[in-house]
Amino acid sequence: MKDFLNKKREENTNEATAFFKDEVVEHKEQVANKWKNKTKVLMVASRGVSNQERMLMNNIIDLIPNSKKECKIERKVARDQLNEICFNHSCNTGVYFEHLKREFVLWIFKSPEGPSFKFQVNNITLIDEPKMMGNCLKYSRPILSFDKSFDDVNNPHLGLMKELLSSVFNTPKLHPKSKPFHDHIESIYNVNNNIFFRNYQILNDLKETFKSTDDVDKLQLVEIGPRFSLKLIKVFGGVMGGKCLFTNPDYLPPSYIIKRNQMRFKERQEKLEIRENEYKDKSSKTEDLSTRWIMKK
Repeated sequence: MKDFLNKKREENTNEATAFFKDEVVEHKEQVANKWKNKTKVLMVASRGVSNQERMLMNNIIDLIPNSKKECKIERKVARDQLNEICFNHSCNTGVYFEHLKREFVLWIFKSPEGPSFKFQVNNITLIDEPKMMGNCLKYSRPILSFDKSFDDVNNPHLGLMKELLSSVFNTPKLHPKSKPFHDHIESIYNVNNNIFFRNYQILNDLKETFKSTDDVDKLQLVEIGPRFSLKLIKVFGGVMGGKCLFTNPDYLPPSYIIKRNQMRFKERQEKLEIRENEYKDKSSKTEDLSTRWIMKK
């Protein structure tokens, strides 16, 4: 009798586990059918990155659920190995953080054929700094906001930049890690050929949550971070190299700025020396007026 009952229990448990397995498989199949945009973004840094630059990279990774982080790669080897790494992780877009002696460079490229954009990163402010009072749910879908200048026909490189930045910061719909709602806005705008990135949380009268039925006029934006500015250097046709498609005439390398400031400082010092010598010559040539009242015979 006991053997018969044990066999029945085993049969019931097997049927139940099989039923739940079928449900899990069906759920995965539904998600796989709906989740069509399976793009991924590769995040790589060079050796010698500072603490602030590494924290900025981690903050950007927290905004992108479909990102894949890789170990540090040197600049000399990065150009040859990034396509292979993107292929292994099935990534079609890559972001490379390069640390140079006097500047911090950001590469954004499409794999495997390009193009690639080279930026200079300035004015970095992290999420952990006390100025950023807002907060949003991790891996929630953002609303991307671009300036009107990105649609200018006279500057086609800005349109290409918009497509590349949207492919990096846009979260795919129905991604397994993403949340099915929007609670923050990522604004990217161009001012005097400088690209500014800002991240804002959407609040309804400074409350934590809001609904679709709320009034749009009552919605408020609170900055979360990170914030940084990008200055375009060059646009290449390949991955971190190839034919140069565009060069920013307003960009000045740090070495040139240092030399220019040194030359200006030397010119100012030379002018001061010339003025001092002229003043000394004038003072030596002036007559002594203390005995001028004495009549001369």
